[in-house]
Amino acid sequence: MTRLPSGAAIDSALRKKELKRNLVRFLISLGILLFLLFFLCTTGAHAAKYNISMDTGKDSGNSMGPLQVLILFAAIALAPTLLLMMTSFTRIIIVLSLLRNALGLQTTPPNQVLIGIALALTLFVMAPTLSQVNTQAVQPYTKGQITQTQAIEKAKKPLKIFMLKQTGVKEMNMFLELSGQKHSLKKVEPNELLSLGFRIIMPAFVTSELKRAFTIGFLLFIPFLIIDMVVSSVLMSMGMVMLPPSMISLPFKLMLFVVVDGWGLLFDSLIRGFH
Repeated sequence: MTRLPSGAAIDSALRKKELKRNLVRFLISLGILLFLLFFLCTTGAHAAKYNISMDTGKDSGNSMGPLQVLILFAAIALAPTLLLMMTSFTRIIIVLSLLRNALGLQTTPPNQVLIGIALALTLFVMAPTLSQVNTQAVQPYTKGQITQTQAIEKAKKPLKIFMLKQTGVKEMNMFLELSGQKHSLKKVEPNELLSLGFRIIMPAFVTSELKRAFTIGFLLFIPFLIIDMVVSSVLMSMGMVMLPPSMISLPFKLMLFVVVDGWGLLFDSLIRGFH
């Protein structure tokens, strides 16, 4: 009579199989990386033949070698993440996620839907700022009126103003102190702090956004928490201890949220909070 393998033996075999699969993926990725490094090293000696002009404006004589192009591609890959951290997306997606948890809905709306809503609201909130960037930097650059460096500097200004308007005094002073600058601001004046770099403005802005998002989430939790407590107390007084309170309270929370037009109030408050 043959013995069937135990559960521990099966788990061990599955782990070994998964480890081998991950090791193969790592070796393939390492091989591709080494090939790219070898290719860049071999073409580095002939960089003068492969110079790429990165400016269509007045300074068209500037060129970049393979290493600079690789760094540029890496920056482009990180650009979407940086832009999301420099816009209203962070606050909106956190509030929507906390609202879903407060309602007791783990997967409704799905993550894709929440991200789509957050992106739509972010585009609406950032429309004036993006319009200024387009008018002051993109259009003059495409027409050849300014250089690439000037376009980048002009594009930074509207973004910095937007971020500084949403940044708290405490957070700005904290990062100014951490950066070694002895400033003690009593009020964040966007037009007076434009000389600061993104390395100070961005973390201060993100910290302020996280603080506001969790504050809004706490306020959203209060009415639904009260409903949970009331339903739990009623069930205990009726002796229904085995019945999950969340099963009974969920319809009441959904009804309350729909009756008060929760989505409309939430979106209105989020958008007005940025203006």
